[in-house]
Amino acid sequence: LLPLSMAFGAAFLVLTDAAARTLVAPAELPIGVVTAFLGAPFFLFVLRRGRVIS
Repeated sequence: LLPLSMAFGAAFLVLTDAAARTLVAPAELPIGVVTAFLGAPFFLFVLRRGRVIS
């Protein structure tokens, strides 16, 4: 599970870095802004799921 999450995390950051460089072509967005826009809805989805694992 850990190697897979590392691979997905690295791929996610590469894709968000490419998006941050191309969304506003002459300028460059900070990668934290792009990851926040993509990660916050996912975090809220996981939070609202509300399943308790015991």
